[in-house]
Amino acid sequence: MARTRAIDFEEKQRSLLSSAAAVFAEMGMEKASMAHIASRSNVSKALLYHYYPSKDALIFDIIRNHLEELEAALAAADKPGVSPQERLRLLVRLVLENYRGADNEHKVQLNGTSALSPAQLDELRAIERRIVKRFSNTIFEINPDLNANKPLLMPVTMSLFGMMNWVYMWFRPGGPVSRDEYADIATTLILEGVKAVR
Repeated sequence: MARTRAIDFEEKQRSLLSSAAAVFAEMGMEKASMAHIASRSNVSKALLYHYYPSKDALIFDIIRNHLEELEAALAAADKPGVSPQERLRLLVRLVLENYRGADNEHKVQLNGTSALSPAQLDELRAIERRIVKRFSNTIFEINPDLNANKPLLMPVTMSLFGMMNWVYMWFRPGGPVSRDEYADIATTLILEGVKAVR
C-alpha cells in the first residue's frame, strides 16, 4: 500500500530544501551527501528519501522553487503602465529583494546544474527565459535601437543579470550600500549606459 501524504508534507518539503541548499552551498554539490542533508534537517535518511530519491532531485527542486518564486514575484509586482525606466528600476529592486536570505539557493542555482538531466535543465531554462524576457522587453522599450545594427539587446540584458546575480558575493547587510541603493546603482548604470550602446 502506498504511503499517504502527511498534512504538513509541503512544510516539511520546504524545510528539507532549505537545509539541503545550506549543505550544498557549504560543501559543494559533489561532497554533500544525503546523510549530511538528513543530519542538517534533523530527519532520518529514510524520511529524506521519502521526499527526495536523490541529490539531483533535491538540487532540481531547490532551483525550480527559487526561480518560480522569483517569476511569481516579478509577475505580481510588474507595472506595465509606468515608464520603462521606472519599470526597470522596480524589477531590479524586486529581484534583489527576492534574493534577500536566499544566498544558499542562489549558489545552488549557479553551481548545481551539472547534476541535472536534459529534461530538468529544459524546464529550468524555460523559467529563466521568461524572467529574462521580462527584462529584455523593458530594456528594448528604453532603447529600441539596440538591435538595429547588431544584436545587442541580449548582451545588455545579461550584463544587468550579471550585476544582480553576483551581488551575493560582496553584499553585506549593514554595509555602506543598502539593497535598494544598489538596485538604483545597477539600474542607473543600465539606463545611462544603454543610451551610449550603438
